[in-house]
Amino acid sequence: MNKPANKRIWTVPNVLTMLRMALIPVYWWLMSEGKMIPALYTYVAASLTDLADGYIARKYHQITDFGKLMDPLADKLMVLSVMLSMIIPMGGRPAILPLWPFIVVLAKELLMVVGGLFMLKKGIVVYSKVIGKAAQFVMVCSLICAFFYEYFDSIGLPVYLWLLYLAVALTVGALVYYGADALKKLRQKNEGAADEKAE
Repeated sequence: MNKPANKRIWTVPNVLTMLRMALIPVYWWLMSEGKMIPALYTYVAASLTDLADGYIARKYHQITDFGKLMDPLADKLMVLSVMLSMIIPMGGRPAILPLWPFIVVLAKELLMVVGGLFMLKKGIVVYSKVIGKAAQFVMVCSLICAFFYEYFDSIGLPVYLWLLYLAVALTVGALVYYGADALKKLRQKNEGAADEKAE
């Protein structure tokens, strides 16, 4: 007996998501060995799988419960891994990024997970918004530029840091937006429940 489409695991988008998860330790090993360009290729490949799995899932109706959970988790783990690897001196190179943006992004992601679970228990699904996607895009651009930090520092234009700060600002903005949106939906749900009781 075939499983319902949303319960399947072995779909192309889910395999790409699992591949992205598997690339995280590969990335860390390459960075620890000082192989920054191969590590960059690994990160770019992971980012491309993120674009591909979402497109395939929507186009070919392969959206699954597994994908809804694991796809954003894989994205968050990959981005946080790359950020952390740029903060810790390794492979014979110094720290590239400051610590505080990582703390801000990590705190935001933890709050989103806790908030998302709370909203889910209330029967409300939190979907990704444009500001969240923009923050993710700018963050990816900043991290890719960080691989070329020596060049940007040599010309006195730390573009990777400027993009990082912009990404953090968008991240905080996204958190505020999601929080306000969640409160609005909770209020509407409570008002709806109150109206039903009144009837």
